[in-house]
Amino acid sequence: MKNWKKPALIVAIIVGLLAIVGFTVQQSRKGVITVQTGKVTREDLTSVVTASGEIKPKVYVNIGANAFAKITHLYVHEGDRVKRGQLLAMLDNVQPQADVSANNSALNASRTDAIAAQAAVNTASADVKSSDAELEHAKFDYDRSKALYDQQLISKSDYDVKKAAYDTATAQLAMSKAKLAQAKASLDSAQGHISQNAAMLRHAADVLSKTQYEAPFDGIITNVPVREGETVVPGIQNSPGSTLMTIGDTSVMTAEVRVDESDIVNVQLGQPAEVTIDAMPKQKFKGTVTEIGRNALLRSTGVSTAQSTSSGQEAKDFKVVVALQDPPPNVLPGLSATARITTAKKNSVLSIPIQALTIRERGDLSTDKKGSVHAAAPAGGDSKEELQGVFVIRNHKEATFLPVATGISGTTDIEVTNGLSEGDEIITGSYKVLRTLRNGASVKVDNNVKPKADDQS
Repeated sequence: MKNWKKPALIVAIIVGLLAIVGFTVQQSRKGVITVQTGKVTREDLTSVVTASGEIKPKVYVNIGANAFAKITHLYVHEGDRVKRGQLLAMLDNVQPQADVSANNSALNASRTDAIAAQAAVNTASADVKSSDAELEHAKFDYDRSKALYDQQLISKSDYDVKKAAYDTATAQLAMSKAKLAQAKASLDSAQGHISQNAAMLRHAADVLSKTQYEAPFDGIITNVPVREGETVVPGIQNSPGSTLMTIGDTSVMTAEVRVDESDIVNVQLGQPAEVTIDAMPKQKFKGTVTEIGRNALLRSTGVSTAQSTSSGQEAKDFKVVVALQDPPPNVLPGLSATARITTAKKNSVLSIPIQALTIRERGDLSTDKKGSVHAAAPAGGDSKEELQGVFVIRNHKEATFLPVATGISGTTDIEVTNGLSEGDEIITGSYKVLRTLRNGASVKVDNNVKPKADDQS
């Protein structure tokens, strides 16, 4: 054999072996899926609910018009601090003041009539007593004369005089009693007029009071949408009336936010919160949940579902009030705010990345791609039942689905309460792989692969 043929034969053998090895590796890698993994670890988790809203005083009142009239005086301006009982505004009150004066005069007149009626009652009562005394005297004379007449000791004429005197006294007493009853009726009528005129005076005074507006508590005027000379109207049925001003107690400021219906079940009174205000991006304010709404609000309109006539699957929110601790004076009502409410906190709990969780139907877990039953698949139950779980790496090459029970969720991790042990290697990505990964699939771990944009959830 020529010298050049031996090296050529060796090279050919090596190339053939390499080709066989490459073909074998290629065939073995068919169906192998590249995944990224992570470990089940123990961490401190904090569950947070985030909601947006605006800053409001804890107590505020919209002072609305109670009468149809023109504003004659505005004694305060927006931003003024006021004390309880301080006069804020006055409407035109010429007619109400005149009605009060007229009814007050009528009340005084009816009281005078009552005094006169009481005097008449007293006089009539005295007449009754006098008539009664005269009747008693006349009866005594009549009885004596009758006895004497029966004994034939006096004449018939004398007897008739005494009898007539007795009958006259009897009639006089009856007339006096009638006058007393009449006087008492006049007194009752006068007292009725007093009650009537007093009620009319209270009505007129109430109408007059609705033209003057006083501060219901110490606070600050946050809004004055009207001016002197404008005519205001009261609310009628579903038509809102004119608002003169808004007064708020700024000693306690709150963030009134709307929490999604899926999160409201985790929010409780007294939970701590961190509030950020859009106008003060570098500051964070501590707060506490003080109120939780019990009626859902339609997200599109903000109207309570109890007041809405429409129904449907529209998204709903619940009002939550967070009281701020030591807010600075420049925190003003109406500023946009975001509250991060801490709903739960646990230390050193088993946790996994949230993106590792996936959902599979029970029926899809019963067999693998070769048709053999997997021990990891739970037995029994509806084949369409959805199970929450993760894929665990077994034997460094196989993905096995394990149902898990979860607890609180943090920003990126979630607590595992059952189904995994510390140190278990679980598949965390990519998102596209987790959507389609089958139980028992062959996998290759490559944690150096950078996720693509379309692989992110």
